[in-house]
Formats: sequence, C-alpha cells, structure tokens
Amino acid sequence: MAESFAFGIADRVVGKLASLAVQEVNLAWGVKSQVEELKDTMSTIRAVLLDAEKKQAKDHRLSIWLGKLKDVFYEAEDVVDEVEFEALRQAGGIWDEVRNFFSSSNPLSSRCRIGHKMKNIRERLDKIAAEKSQFNLVERFGDMSILHREREMTHSFVRASDVIGRQGDRENIVRLLIQSNDSTENVSVIPIVGIGGLGKTTLAKLVYNDDRVVSRFLKKMWVCVSEDFDVQRLTKEILTSLTDERCDHLSIDKLQNRLRNELDDKCFLLILDDVWNTNRDKWLELKAFLMGGAKGSKIVVTTRSKLVASIMGISPAYELGGLSHEECLSLLVKYAFRDGQDKQYPNLVEIGKDIIKKCGGVPLAVRTLGGLLYLKTDEHDWVSVRDNEIWKLEQKEDDILPALKLSYDELPFYLKQCFEFCSLFPKDYKFSNLELIQMWLAQGLIPSSQQNQEVEDIGNQYINELLLRCFFEDVVEEIQRVWYYFKMHDLVHDLASSVAQPECTMLNFYSQNVSKKVQHVSILDTHWPKEEGDVLRFLGKLSDVRTISFPIIKAGPTSESFVATSILRFKHMRVLDLTNSRFGVLPNSICNLKHLRCLNLSNNKEIKKLPNSICKLHHLQILLLDGCISLEGLPRDIGKMMSLRHLEVTTKETSVLGNEKEEGRGYFNSLQLLCIRQCDYMESLMRGLRRLTALRTLVIADCFGRASLSVELTALETLLICNCAHLDLSYGFSGLGRLQVFGIWELPYLETLPQWLLHGPTSNTLRHLLIHDCDNFRALLEEEGLLNLTSLETLVIEECPQFSALPEGMHHLTALRRLDIRYCPKLSALPEGLRHLPSLTHLKIERCNMLTQRCKPGIGEDWDKIAHVLDIYLDGKRISSTNNRVRQKYHLLFSLLILV
Repeated sequence: MAESFAFGIADRVVGKLASLAVQEVNLAWGVKSQVEELKDTMSTIRAVLLDAEKKQAKDHRLSIWLGKLKDVFYEAEDVVDEVEFEALRQAGGIWDEVRNFFSSSNPLSSRCRIGHKMKNIRERLDKIAAEKSQFNLVERFGDMSILHREREMTHSFVRASDVIGRQGDRENIVRLLIQSNDSTENVSVIPIVGIGGLGKTTLAKLVYNDDRVVSRFLKKMWVCVSEDFDVQRLTKEILTSLTDERCDHLSIDKLQNRLRNELDDKCFLLILDDVWNTNRDKWLELKAFLMGGAKGSKIVVTTRSKLVASIMGISPAYELGGLSHEECLSLLVKYAFRDGQDKQYPNLVEIGKDIIKKCGGVPLAVRTLGGLLYLKTDEHDWVSVRDNEIWKLEQKEDDILPALKLSYDELPFYLKQCFEFCSLFPKDYKFSNLELIQMWLAQGLIPSSQQNQEVEDIGNQYINELLLRCFFEDVVEEIQRVWYYFKMHDLVHDLASSVAQPECTMLNFYSQNVSKKVQHVSILDTHWPKEEGDVLRFLGKLSDVRTISFPIIKAGPTSESFVATSILRFKHMRVLDLTNSRFGVLPNSICNLKHLRCLNLSNNKEIKKLPNSICKLHHLQILLLDGCISLEGLPRDIGKMMSLRHLEVTTKETSVLGNEKEEGRGYFNSLQLLCIRQCDYMESLMRGLRRLTALRTLVIADCFGRASLSVELTALETLLICNCAHLDLSYGFSGLGRLQVFGIWELPYLETLPQWLLHGPTSNTLRHLLIHDCDNFRALLEEEGLLNLTSLETLVIEECPQFSALPEGMHHLTALRRLDIRYCPKLSALPEGLRHLPSLTHLKIERCNMLTQRCKPGIGEDWDKIAHVLDIYLDGKRISSTNNRVRQKYHLLFSLLILV
C-alpha cells in the first residue's frame, strides 16, 4: 500500500528540481525548457496524488496507476540526486563554485547521459499523467494533506454487564467527577487518552450511566464530535442532547444564547466523544458557551491525541491502559464461542492464550480476532490466526486495523512516510530518537527548514508529534531530550507494516516470494547463515533496494563479499547498516554508492582501516564507526566529506579526527554530532584543527587516555562526558557561547566543576546540568559562580557519595524548574534559598541522609512558600500539589528537609 510514498517522492523531486544544482544544469546544458516541463508535469501529478492515495483502496486501476507513477518517481529522484552528487564532487563542497561542474571541461558523455534520462522520465510521466483524467481526482496540497474518514457516530448506551474489565478505570473517572473542583473555573475538563480501539468510548459510557454520576449532575449530555469540530454543529448537538428538541433552524447567535441559558448555574456533565480538533481557537469558542455551569460541572473528552487533551484540559490527561491477560482471554472466549462452548474445546482456549498476546490489551483487537474465529472449531484455523500477523488477516470496516487507520489518515503526509519507515524495526523494539532521525534523514524525509532550523530539530519535532498522537509510547528520557527512548504498541506496529507494504519489508535470509516492489529491507535473522551461498541467493531475490539494515542481528556479514555484492546490485542505496559485522576490509568500490547517506559499521571489531575512496561519498551524512576497536585511524580525506553531519567513531589514533596540518576550506563544515567512544589513545580531537564551527553535540565516552581538548566550538549546545577518568577538564574548551546541556558521568577524580563552565559565556546559556556517579565530587559551585547561571532550569546530582551540601545562594537560580538529588548519603539538608524559587516545579530527594538529621522545626506554618512546587518526591513517595490534604499530611516530613 505505502500510501504516502508517491506524494513524498514527488514532493522531494519537485523541491530538488528547483535547487541550485539543477538550475545550473538548465543554463549550462541548454535544457531549461525540458527540466521546467518535467517540474511542471510532476507538480501537476503531485496535486492529485493525495486524493488518489485516499481512493485507491476502492479502485484497483488507481492502485496500478499509482504503482507506475512511483516507479518513475524513484527514477526521477535518482537522476536529480546524481546531478547533485556530481555538482558536489566538482565543487568540493562549496556551492558557490557549483558552475565548475557544468563548464565546458566536463565530459560531454556525462551531460548527454543525464540529459537523456531526464527526457525519458519526462516522456514517461507525460504518458502516465494523461491517464489521470479517467479517475476524477481532486487537487489537494500541503495544508490539505490530511485525509478525513468518518467513523461511525457513537451513543451513550451500554450494558455494564456486557463490559469486561475497566472497573478500576471506571472508579477512577467517577472519583474525578464527583470530587470537589479546586480550579478557579466552575467547569473542568477531564481528557481520556489512548490509541484507537482501547475502549475510551466504552469507559465514557460506563461513567455516563453510573448511578453516582446520574445523581450528581442535574444535566447530562453526550455528543460524538469526530473529525468535524464545527462550533455551530456541536452547539446544536449539545442542545439537542440537553433538551431532546431539534434546533436546526436557529442561528449561531440564538444557539449560544439558548445553550448558556439552559446551563446557567446548573451542575452538568458533558461527554465529548472522539475529539480530533487541534485548533485551540475553535475549542475556546465552544468552551465560552459552557462556562456558565454551576461549580463542579465537568466535561469528559475522549481522544487519541495528547495534544488535543492538552488543548482542552488543564488537568493531566487520564491515559487509559490495556486490559489484563485474563480479561482479554474472557473477551476472546465471549466473541469466539457461543455461551459455554469454550468448555468443549480446551485446546482452542489454550491456543487463544497465545493469540491474545498479539492484542496488547486492546479490546477491539481481541474482538476482531474473536470475530474471525467465531464458530470455527478446527484447530488449524486458530493456529493460523496465532501464527500470522494481525495486518495479514482479513479485516472488516469496524475491526482494529481500520479503526487504527483513522489515526493514520489524520496524519499529514510528512508524518505518514516517517511512520511507515518505523515498520522496518521489529515489535518491542526500543527506538532512540537519534537512530530514527538518522533513518529519516538518510531517506530524505526531513526537509531543510526555511527558518534556519536544523534538520535534527525538525526530526525531533516529528517524533514529538507522533508521541502526542499516541503512535509512540513508554518514553524514557535519558538526557534532557537530547537522547531519549520509546516504543511502539504492537498493534500500531501492525498498522505501520500494513500501510508500508510493499516498499518497507522485514525479511529473513530464507524468505520466499519477495516482491519486486521492495525498496527498504530489514533482515531479522538473529544469526548470520553459515553458508555464504544462502546470503548471495537472498540478495539475488532483491531488486534495486535503497535500504538494508540488521536491527537485531547478533553477527553481521563475515566477509566483504556481502558488501561487494550489495554495491554491485543496489547502486541507489541510501542506507547500508552493517552493525556487528566481522569482515576486515571495506571494498574500495564503496565509492560507487553515489546516493548513500548512511553507512553503519558499528561494532565491527576486525576492520583496521577504511579505504580513502569512502571520502568520495559526497552525499554521505551519517558515518557510524563506534565500537570498531581495531580501527587504526580515519581516512586521510575524511574532513572533506562536505555533507557529513553525524560521526560516531572508535579509533586508535591519538588525534581522533586525523592529522590534518591545516584547517582547509570547509573542513568538517557540516558536522553536527560527534561521538567519540573507546579512544584510549586520544590526546586531541584533531591535530592542527582548532575549530568545528557547526558542531552542536559532542559526546566523549569510555576514553581512558590522558587527553586535554583544545578546540573552539562556537555552535556547541550539548557536551556529554562519560567514564573518562583522565580527561583534563580544567581548560581547553573555548567559544562555548551556546552550550545548553552539560552532563558528566563516572569521572572518579573530579571534585568540582571547571571554571570555564561557571565564568565563561557558557554560564549565561547553560540550561541543564547533570552530574552522575562521580565518587569524589564534593562541591557544586561557589557563590560567585552561582550568580552567573541565570538560565539553569535543571540540576541533577546522582550517586556522588562525597557531595554534602548545596550552596546557600540557591535563590539566585531564578530559572530553576527541576532539582533531583539521589544517592548522595552525605547530603543532610537543603538550603533556605530553595523556598524562594518561584519557577521550581519538580523536586526529587531520594536516598540522602536528611531524614536522620536533627533539623530545626517551624517550616509547617510556612508551607505556602513552597506550595508552587507541583511534583515533590521523597524517597519514592510523590506529593502532589493538586491534592492539598495529601500535602498537609507531609508538612512535618518536609519540614525536616529545609533548614530555617
């Protein structure tokens, strides 16, 4: 299906056809009119692609038409990419000199070859474009890229006896509804958030019909909102639910006036089911009509989006979890068998226990599979469902994948294609934001920003959008949003797999019937085949793939023949992931992969050197060499890779980035992220190099040599140092006028922070300071240095056994929002100044020595001075400011922690 691929490719090609390199082709080769015609044709086709992708499921001819288009689009992207490559090669990375490539000194054959390809593509596209008139397609553009699909309207009735599970959730929501409202507003909003099919609407029905709720609220209303958040329509629906009278003839002014009169000073409950609206202005307009209710009135919102929840509700959203294993089994039995029939087939019930593991606790998924198995008593049918992915099973319109696809349909096209690439990773995979951004970047899915925003930041925005829409879950933040990890629900992964076929596919070395349409392959074998012939036969089944990765394999290629064959067969490859490989030589022919953006050789413990030909990969943006413990050094011309943005390296060299004597024009001028790991002989970053002008993130880890780093890093925003006992931090870094995150781990000899951090330009920009597992760290800062940290928002100190006191001048940290101190046994008190930090919202104290100390009493009556702290954790116990009774209970406990 790969629904967004055609539009995504067309969008990228049209953008590239307008680039500087292609403009120079027009002028130098006299093909301006031909290229303009190609751009016009692609723009015309692109305008109807979104509508075509929406309608293809119901028109097989349209699906075939889109398939032909994608084939030509891929070729067009490759041709334009090749032009850019040659421009970069000739210009040496300086775009102002790109005309050199198109001068008369260039071989005529190259011009003719590329010109002929462009002409051929344009003619084929013109022919395919002529066929679009038979499909009656509607033009859609960027801001119209969301494809709406109406779901069935919901109602408020439910028989509680029919619902399995959710009793605990029901009690929690009812408790929120009947408890007193601490808000200054009479009406409060309670959002219920979760992925499609989780049972949000069912839970809302249970609550709506609960006797305690019925007796609590004088007025009750139920409205299914769905995609169309039209204020006039919703006002009518709310009035109709309230009065049982139709009011279609009323104007919006009369509607709002009547609604406000009906609700005036009355305690009401309104359920807004299935809300998708992210336009805050629309919500505020409707909300204004509802605010006249009596104190204690409540609005319950069900939504799949945390963004919607944050727009509509002040209170934290209620994130609905899945059903238990036992509840899922009961639900499966209910939908797969007639009453009592399950007792006759205990063997099927046993298989059912494995089947429900696919469902991840989602009731609609259980109902879907139960419906597939209804009245089927042949064990073969149950085994087939157990052993097949859900996305491969037949689905009716109201089953789980169509329900989840509503969420997918709501995504803008740029998020659709990013989401589809997540299908290349296995279920339960622990994504890192950096890994995913590197994948998207290599595939050209992240456009260059028009507001001078780096593509890495745009990638993080994309991930955040998918998190807010519940496509990702279980976020574990490692380092202040620099590195963080998350997972994808199994059913969401099934959705990704279904919409990404056949372009994105997970295979193993013995897969049969491999589609010729496959473009991106991840290989999921956990071990490399013993016979190399099996590997070569597998490669023979693939056509011109653009991605090869091994996300879980324990041992990669054992000889360079795999790489050599891949280079020979797949000349348009963008990503070549050879993690955990065991070959000693990278073929010189690697330079033939002109389109390659990402090369991953991480944890190859045998490779000793890289061919200098790798530096001819002018498009390469990501080079991962961490864990290559035998690598003697980087290639001579590594710094001339003008597109290189991410470099992770392990090397035996004393000068990590090489021995270049002079900086050279444009040397490492695009490098954004540098990760140095296990470089035990390191003495400097680069001999003769004093500046890395674009570097934003520097990570130095597990380097045991004695090194002092003298380098100017004018763009650096994040500096992380881990397990480098002999690294000299006393001096060396300069020009750190943009540093925002500074983190140190396992530095056993460090006793205090370096002066350049406290007194240089860094002190005005530093936002997050993280200190972990430093055995001899004793002092945070002196008073004078503390005055300079005017931007510090986060301070984390963990596992520092000698750390005994925070400075008295804590009140100078006026921007501090989060303070975490854990496993610091000598810390016995917090300073008085902590009370006077109005920005502080999160305080965590764990495994320190405070509760055993004799401290002055008297803080109880001054509780209001720290009442602004929203989250307080004391040895694992959370005290919430939203519950005053709980906080009052901890007055005395907290008084022991603050010295008067």
